[in-house]
Amino acid sequence: MGKIVVEVKGLIKDFPIADRLFRALKGITINIAEGEFMGIVGPSGSGKTTLLNIIGGLDSPTEGTVSVLGLSLIGKSNKELADLRKNGIGFIFQGYNLLPVYTVYENVEFPLLLLNVDSNKRDKMVREAIEWVDLSDKIKSKPAQLSGGESQRVAIARSIVKRPPLVIADELTANLDAKNSHRIMKILLGLNKEIGTTFIFATHDEKVMGYLSRIISIVDGKIESDKFFDRNELREKV
Repeated sequence: MGKIVVEVKGLIKDFPIADRLFRALKGITINIAEGEFMGIVGPSGSGKTTLLNIIGGLDSPTEGTVSVLGLSLIGKSNKELADLRKNGIGFIFQGYNLLPVYTVYENVEFPLLLLNVDSNKRDKMVREAIEWVDLSDKIKSKPAQLSGGESQRVAIARSIVKRPPLVIADELTANLDAKNSHRIMKILLGLNKEIGTTFIFATHDEKVMGYLSRIISIVDGKIESDKFFDRNELREKV
C-alpha cells in the first residue's frame, strides 16, 4: 500500500432526532491509499454519504479522528477546511450543481479562478479537462442545453480541472442510464490511471461497483466487509 491520503479511526457520528440521538456511524476505521479507485457501498441510510461528507470536511464527527492529505480535520476552522477542499479535493455531486448562467467553459474554469491560476495556464487546463470528458464541441453551451450525461461530464471536468489528489463522488450515476454510467466510469478510471488521482465513490449502483478496485460495504453504520479486486481486470474495461 502506498502513501495514505485518508485515515479514519474510531469514527462515530450522532444526529439529534426529536428527543434522542441517532448514531449514523458506529466506530468506522479505514485507510485509503494514494491512487485508489474505491467505493463505499451500502443501502440508502447506511451511513456512506455521512462518511463521505466527513472525509470531505463538510461535516464533523462526534468522536474519532480523521486525517485527509496529511491534515487532521479535528478542531479545524471552517476556513482551514475550505482551503483543504479548494486546494486538494474535487467533488462530483449527484445533482451536478452547475451554474446555469455560465457556459461549460466557465463552469469548469470556476475552481481555477478561486485558486488565482494565471489566465494562460488556466485556459490550457480548462480546455484539457473538457477534452478529457469529450465535450469540446459543447464548450460554449450552457447547462440548459445539455443532456443529463453531458451535465455530469461537465461536473467531472470541473472536479478534476485542478488535478486534485483526491476526488469524492456521491451517487454520480443515480440520474444516468446504463450507457452514460459506463462512459463516465471509463473516463474516471482513465483519469485515475493517467494522473494518479484517488477516487472515493459512495454508491449502491452495481454498474459503478464493477469498475472499483476496492469496495467497502457499510450496513447500519458499520463496516461489513472490505474487499480488494485485481487491477488487471479493471484495465480491460478501458
